[in-house]
Amino acid sequence: MSLLEPDYGRLDDPEALAEADPGEMLRHVASAAAQVREAQLLATEAGIDQIATGGRPRAVVVTGMGGSGIAGELLAAVCGLGCPVPISTVRGYRLPGWVGAADLVIAISRSGATEETLGVVADAARRGSRLLCVGAGGSPLADMALQSSALFVPVPPAAQTRAALWGMAVPTLMAADALGLARIPAELLERTAVRLEEMSHLCRPASESFVNPGKQTAADIAGTIPMIWGTSPLTGVVASRLAAQLATNAKYPAISGELPEASHGQVMVFDGPFAGAFRGPVGEDDFFRDRVDEAETTRLRLVIIRDTDEHPQVTRRREVSRELADDRGVPVTELTAQGEHPLERLAGLIAHVDYASVYLALAIGADPTPLPAIQELKVKIS
Repeated sequence: MSLLEPDYGRLDDPEALAEADPGEMLRHVASAAAQVREAQLLATEAGIDQIATGGRPRAVVVTGMGGSGIAGELLAAVCGLGCPVPISTVRGYRLPGWVGAADLVIAISRSGATEETLGVVADAARRGSRLLCVGAGGSPLADMALQSSALFVPVPPAAQTRAALWGMAVPTLMAADALGLARIPAELLERTAVRLEEMSHLCRPASESFVNPGKQTAADIAGTIPMIWGTSPLTGVVASRLAAQLATNAKYPAISGELPEASHGQVMVFDGPFAGAFRGPVGEDDFFRDRVDEAETTRLRLVIIRDTDEHPQVTRRREVSRELADDRGVPVTELTAQGEHPLERLAGLIAHVDYASVYLALAIGADPTPLPAIQELKVKIS
């Protein structure tokens, strides 16, 4: 079993890339820095500081699906272990039973019409929870916010949902700052925008593969089954993001996890049929058998996304896991966070993996924009 042979030459041909990307997903990914700045303006105009009226909530629950839901995980990672209240994400139709009037529910939907998110908003309104809604203006979510006297922040227009993370995440980060859950001043948001601009420059289509981190990672992953591990809660979010973006943009499967749990639950894959050193059951490997007609096996690749702030034992697990992979013929790719503040580190890594997912799609001939399976699913369940 083997995957389609990628067209690596296309990655260094800007005209071929543009032809393979009619929906301009690369351009949407490149809009990240502009999203940060526009979302900051929209949230300020909407009166985001009003979210602090009534004081600090008992807990924060972020609800959203797909590319919208990851904004909640990003918020929790940025606020970190020092956050004075718990932050959780709901990806479904219902709130946990404990959520009530003392809690803040942040509902995020790029379209403003996600049925699961609308169901949670209705539930939160019935319980008297404080509400912050982030989504498209003039949408059902905007109408529900108005009916519930909830704060509503519109998102910047145009960008595809999976490339619109920062337009949805920035209002939640500003709300966290207003509530005293984390220190996220305007200058930090600007530094984050600058970091995203730097990554867009490095990963631009005209930048050749040998100096383009997005193209390099795409080339590493192509033709393999990627198992993606973060080494902290922050890079665990990036690992999950990469797996999701590979699925939506490249229609490509991946496994994601976070150390130390991944070294308990996934490491045995190194001894399985997708590892380079696998020989099958005892007695099955006949040295004299005819190998001419045997299909080349699709191999596993370990992708480690490193943080600069790792638990010492996680660092040891990462190092040993790499040794185990090397010993078993599993190639390893490492991406390393850069920057002092968690938000800057997240921004750089997310930009990197977003570009990688699109470049992989273009290399294997998958149009990254259409999502026919999702559309068919929505039609059949409506």
